[in-house]
Amino acid sequence: MSELEDIKQLLIELRDNQQLSIEKQEEHIALTQQHLDRAKSQVEESIGLQREAIAKQRTITKIAVPGILACILAIVYLIVRYF
Repeated sequence: MSELEDIKQLLIELRDNQQLSIEKQEEHIALTQQHLDRAKSQVEESIGLQREAIAKQRTITKIAVPGILACILAIVYLIVRYF
């Protein structure tokens, strides 16, 4: 009878350990999901910032390139006129 009680106790311990393991796995899954959600949020924010930076760069380019060309033309004009 003692042997049956030992087996029963071992089976109960196995069941309890498996339940504990499942609980821990569920906690890890939840934590991993939180990390994934945070990473997605950061990626979306990064993409938004990159798009904003590109839009600003295009605006600056539309202003700067004509300004630079005007300066170059003015320098060429002054060089031609005075030399």
